[in-house]
Amino acid sequence: MELSMLLDYAGNPRRAADEAAALESAGLDAVWVAEAWGFDSPTIMGYLAARTERMKIGSAVVNVYSRTPALIAQTAAGLDALSGGRALLGLGASGPQVVEGWHGKPYDRPLGRTRETVELCRRIWRRETIDHHGITDMPLPPEKGGRHGKPLKILTRPVRPGIPVYIASLGPANVALTAEIADGWLPTLFLPEKASQVWGDALARGAAARPAELGPLQIVAGGLLAIGEDAAAVRELARPQIALYVGGMGAVGKNFYNDLAVAYGYEEEARRIQELYLSGRKRDAAAAVPDEFCELMTLCGPEGYVRDRIEAFREAGVTMLNVTPVGPEPARLVETVKNWL
Repeated sequence: MELSMLLDYAGNPRRAADEAAALESAGLDAVWVAEAWGFDSPTIMGYLAARTERMKIGSAVVNVYSRTPALIAQTAAGLDALSGGRALLGLGASGPQVVEGWHGKPYDRPLGRTRETVELCRRIWRRETIDHHGITDMPLPPEKGGRHGKPLKILTRPVRPGIPVYIASLGPANVALTAEIADGWLPTLFLPEKASQVWGDALARGAAARPAELGPLQIVAGGLLAIGEDAAAVRELARPQIALYVGGMGAVGKNFYNDLAVAYGYEEEARRIQELYLSGRKRDAAAAVPDEFCELMTLCGPEGYVRDRIEAFREAGVTMLNVTPVGPEPARLVETVKNWL
């Protein structure tokens, strides 16, 4: 099992990147850079490539609407070249609020766009000449306004002909697609003890159609990390994040994270969290998050307890434990956990 962390994308990006880079020597294997509707992730990933030597650098995630598949492939290839073959491409459909509200694109055909983007990226990295017509046309045909385009292949030579592709997905159809075509899976709000009941069938359907050459699906999941006799209290820090996703990431009936909470068995709590959050009562929404949800999504407590939580994630299929160290000595936490893995 590898060890990674998600970069804090809401604060100072340079400080956050420097802090993450400093954890490389403590044993951190990878860092994931979010984008949402804040700073773009490729710029920060390029900075991380220059500040690190060993650890992998991934996007978590680049959405498949705001950039063309060719640009996504170019960006990943550029990062891979700068980092010496350490790039991880995390893709996702994001959600209607971000895609339509921020990027001004219709939120249509998310599964088809994801499949097509993965296919085109891999063809581009292999330096194939691209003549493709689907959701994306390469080149643009005359009937759609094209006049001068011709099939092209990437001008430069990628460091690797195959950069690992991770897909962020939650719904059954999208998770099945992930298990079929992706190198790895980036689930959100992952509760290891409940993951199989929610995603087991979808993962099995996707695995049945998975090409053997892809190898086993890699899974990245984890949560807040704190070790000590009083560390259980750190779980409380997960409440606002859970409330944000379950309550605020989408309208009523259009929130994938709320649907996930319902699938976990928190139907009434999910309804209440969303009601409170959308009415502006964010603190009350956080207080309404079940204690069990906070506990199962984190790794906070005495040493023996945290080791048990790591094994729970491992037994759920997690291959890269993604942690957020909390406390004055993040390097010590990373080094300790890395030694346990």
